Amino acid sequence: MTRNLPPLIGGMERLNWHIADELSNDHKIILLSHHDAKKLAPKNCDFMGIPLNPLPIFLIFAFFKTLLICLKQKPDILFAGSGLTAPIVVFWSKIFRKKSIIYIHGLDIATNHPIYNYIWVPFIRNADQIIANSTPTLEICKSKKIPNNKINIIHPGVTYPPLDKNLLLIDKLKQDYNLENSKTLISVGRLTKRKALKEFVDLSLPSIIAKAPNTKLVIIGDTPSQSLNKNFQSKEEILHIAKQHNIENHIIFIGNISNDRLLSSWFYLADLHIFPVKHIPDDPEGFGMVAIEAAAHGTPTIAFKTGGIVDAIEDKKTGFLINNDDYENFSKLTIEILQKQSHVTSEDCYNFANNFSWIKLKSKFNNIIESFQ
Repeated sequence: MTRNLPPLIGGMERLNWHIADELSNDHKIILLSHHDAKKLAPKNCDFMGIPLNPLPIFLIFAFFKTLLICLKQKPDILFAGSGLTAPIVVFWSKIFRKKSIIYIHGLDIATNHPIYNYIWVPFIRNADQIIANSTPTLEICKSKKIPNNKINIIHPGVTYPPLDKNLLLIDKLKQDYNLENSKTLISVGRLTKRKALKEFVDLSLPSIIAKAPNTKLVIIGDTPSQSLNKNFQSKEEILHIAKQHNIENHIIFIGNISNDRLLSSWFYLADLHIFPVKHIPDDPEGFGMVAIEAAAHGTPTIAFKTGGIVDAIEDKKTGFLINNDDYENFSKLTIEILQKQSHVTSEDCYNFANNFSWIKLKSKFNNIIESFQ
């Protein structure tokens, strides 16, 4: 059960899709999500749809639809794709004496919202198994008094090996966006305050361009419309800062990309993936799957050392982890990579990404499922 599935765009959406797809190879999966997800749902899953909005209606429909599923389909395990649906999953699993699994992302457990901590967190504690998406998420779970023996870490996965390099498409992108003689930085993800692109453009990008004047920043993603977290940044805000430094011509906004071949080509094209996520204690970056996706294409990542990002980058191997808010060092290391002065290699990136393949994620989930038998 999850609210986060394509065509909604984001790391959680891709993760939930792949969990259902991989597990459907070995198990019968009934997938409960919003109506629009049906057309893109994994083929081997039985799909049941409910309204996406407003959120209370989604939760009410999910509650009663789960009751019907338990009565008619008699599932062995109820699985929540995030903390949002944990109370429904745990409640009905207790009533019908079934097992429950909750996949926890950073914000699922780090929020200090009193209602969430009063209602949702106790239900999460009472699940049979908690899957944390990173080491920092696990530590937050412990701080919220979730028993250690219930928690396992399963990192989000990545398609590995990635799609083959399409040189014709890559050349076309370079021509279309005038990148033939450029050093290309990419940022992939939603435009939120936590992603802190505005701060990067203000505090780091000007000094990078001063040293490497042919640098372009390609921003893939947009302000999310369906996210429950409303802490957004906008294209206009980012451009306003860029204009103050007279570097607006060095920034290219692509918007959301749902075409896997196109997104893959951008990863191949880029010299570096930048991930300047801000440290916000009650709004952490749960993992940083995009850093693994970049590594799968041989592209390194530079990021601040916050949240689950510490599990998604091997420091000095697949990129660099920098102390929070150290924009000076962020700029320095970016320039070193662009000028080929660092020892980060594509081969190290490939080897690291291989550890996060979807087939390995499936194996870890199956180990937990088998432990219930």
